[in-house]
Amino acid sequence: MVALGTPFQCLTYSLLILPILLLTVYFLAAFPNPPETVYLHSGLSSLPLTCKSWKLYPEEFYPGGAYASFPYGKTRYFLMGPDDGKKIVLIHGLSIPAMIWKDVAPNLAARGYRVLLYDLYGRGYSDGPQTKYNSNLYITQLALLMQHVKWDKAVLVGVSMGGGLAAAFTASFPDLVEDRVVIISSAGLVLTSDLSRTTKIMSLPLVQALTSSLVAQKFLQRLTDSSNDTAPVDPLQEIVRLQSAHLPGYNAAISSSLRDGPVRGEARSFSSSVWNTRKLLIIHGTRDNTVPYKYAAIIQTSLPQGCQSEVITIDGGGHDLTISHPDTIVNQIDRWVLSP
Repeated sequence: MVALGTPFQCLTYSLLILPILLLTVYFLAAFPNPPETVYLHSGLSSLPLTCKSWKLYPEEFYPGGAYASFPYGKTRYFLMGPDDGKKIVLIHGLSIPAMIWKDVAPNLAARGYRVLLYDLYGRGYSDGPQTKYNSNLYITQLALLMQHVKWDKAVLVGVSMGGGLAAAFTASFPDLVEDRVVIISSAGLVLTSDLSRTTKIMSLPLVQALTSSLVAQKFLQRLTDSSNDTAPVDPLQEIVRLQSAHLPGYNAAISSSLRDGPVRGEARSFSSSVWNTRKLLIIHGTRDNTVPYKYAAIIQTSLPQGCQSEVITIDGGGHDLTISHPDTIVNQIDRWVLSP
């Protein structure tokens, strides 16, 4: 008679249990849960025609507008300028959609450039996927968009967060980028200590959840809808307010971009060896209260020694240089792209 707990008895139990465990593991591995569906928030096109956004930033704000559908939602883009012109992609920043280029894009097109500009996910007329807004999301959006319009290469021009995005895209997809890149009032290396208190609060996950809730949306909508229509407004600030109040995905996109996106944390992108074969123009204003002027020098010193770079200082310039100094921006882009 075999005593309880002997090695023989343990082996017997193991042989009985092992097939059951293996079958369980097999079925769990063979039939995994399906991938989660990405929920998409609609952009400005979903708003009623009575909303002020249609006057400030209509769907046909630029010529050549169209939509492209990608795995993380549709993207609104515009193509202008001659078909055979040198290709330039304009990348906007954190909060204002492609209308930030309203005085730059048409002038570049008039000079013979083929210009592609678009709304980043969660802004303007592009969808807002309910996901993490990090560099990978943004650079994938641009890579798919370039494939959609059948562009093999382009000069990149980014403003604010778009500058950090231009660096991340160049480091990840160098074969899609020409040897000239321009960044304006560029983020990408911003330290937490230089972020405003409001910005830090906006980046908190709890605040993201609260500002994206239905109750918060209704409250913000009442505030914007009750504002005086006859009072003069800054179109850029007003479009920010309208997006925040009416687009459920907008506040989440802003918060996650501050926390996870190319506003900061792009040191590896700027120090990548791909810059050894490229020229980077850095344009920055001395009175930039959003991304302090010191970051122009910080970005330049982060580049590898093989990169040809130049800093253009706009004395007294603030953060929105594409609005306050459009002629200077266009002239500098033109000079940089055509220089030997």
